Amino acid sequence: MVTTLRGLCANIVLIEDDYLTRELVQTALGDVGHTVVGAATAAAGRELLAAASGSVVALLDLGLPDADGLSLLGEIRREHPDVPVIVMTGRTSVDTAVEAMRQGAYHYLTKPIDLGQLVSIIQNALEASTLRRELIAARTTSETVDLDGVIGDAPEMKRIKELVARFAQSPASTVLITGESGTGKDVLARALHARSDRARGPFTNVTCSAMPEPLLESELFGHEKGAFTGAHQQKKGLLELSERGTVFLDEIGEMSPMLQAKLLRVLESKTFRRVGGTKDLTPDVRIVAATNRDLREEVRAGRFREDLFYRLAVLHVHLPPLRERREDIPALVAHFVARFQREFRRPVRGVDPKTMARLAAQDWPGNVRELRNAVERAVLLAEENQTLGETDFELLAPKASRPPAVSSGGASVFVLPPEGLDLAALERSLVEQALARAGGNRTRAGRLLGLNRDQVRYRASKLDAPDDARGAERRDSGAPES
Repeated sequence: MVTTLRGLCANIVLIEDDYLTRELVQTALGDVGHTVVGAATAAAGRELLAAASGSVVALLDLGLPDADGLSLLGEIRREHPDVPVIVMTGRTSVDTAVEAMRQGAYHYLTKPIDLGQLVSIIQNALEASTLRRELIAARTTSETVDLDGVIGDAPEMKRIKELVARFAQSPASTVLITGESGTGKDVLARALHARSDRARGPFTNVTCSAMPEPLLESELFGHEKGAFTGAHQQKKGLLELSERGTVFLDEIGEMSPMLQAKLLRVLESKTFRRVGGTKDLTPDVRIVAATNRDLREEVRAGRFREDLFYRLAVLHVHLPPLRERREDIPALVAHFVARFQREFRRPVRGVDPKTMARLAAQDWPGNVRELRNAVERAVLLAEENQTLGETDFELLAPKASRPPAVSSGGASVFVLPPEGLDLAALERSLVEQALARAGGNRTRAGRLLGLNRDQVRYRASKLDAPDDARGAERRDSGAPES
């Protein structure tokens, strides 16, 4: 009698040319919860494997009419490395069994098939495959944090943490996180994932502005062999590989209209196709999107699909900038000091009260990221057992002297110093300061300088602004890192 499974079910691709064996195995495995599709030839089996998604196991007969079974085994292992292959054959040769295992078979069974043994082997293969995915997810999720790791007790942060805790348990498949650059949108997304019932699955971070459209499409949706020049083999996309997990789409406001349409289809129909594919795949993933753009304004400007915005914003949380929750700065500083003490093995005695007060009074246009970087630098350069003071924080150091300003007809003008000045350097400094204060938003930076967005972009490019300013400028109204 065939035993029942221990909670794990798979999509089984059975490649077997004998009709009676195929029917017997399909019936037995279907009775214990598996979904089984059968193929009588290698060609048909290839098609079924290409269309399969989720937890997949292949059962392969070595005696096929149109291909050598061992060659097909090697092909499956190359094209579908995550799919365990269980070989079934009437041959009793030890050499055949050894070669099958050398080619990467998970197990080897001789006919007639013991169905109880087959069910047990499939179960073990699924458990091993699940464990492998969890280990990969643990490695790729380098900073998995629960809500306890979201630092902040300001009233708004308490409300946000309560909201995210409810969102995590919601069956809704999408969450939108907005906020300025550096406010910690990625940290909040990881906390949401960790609190949800998908925590055992992978957390996949995709930065939409980091790749050109064709590459981002291939990364998200995968592609079929021959779909485009250079597509030498089938590739599964991140949506497919993140089964039962979370896909975090950072800088969603940078996504092209074509990809917006494809993403909308995924959210509406729960299906997608690989690039060049004809089969619908049904991933079980949650989409968490983040942006520091005003998506309502992007919709009005025609740069973002209105239907996608409303689909993403079913559950919406907005992270406030650090200047609006200054009471959280001491706790954040203490957290980062402790973190970098461990990381750099440089014990310091914390931050003196006067410096902490000045840190809390700082505007921090780069938000939590800027604060973290300032603390990291201070700890890295500090002497052992030193108490960090104002001089250890570059942003609190005395500012370099600037040309004085006087009023002329209601407007402020610079007075040229007797020794003159470097006009290009001054312009560069003003552009960089405006971009930093505006969090990388060209439009807001332009308002500070009395320029429009394109003029800011031109000056930043002409002046060869440093990477951080150029990156912020490119992201514009931007979607810098969360």
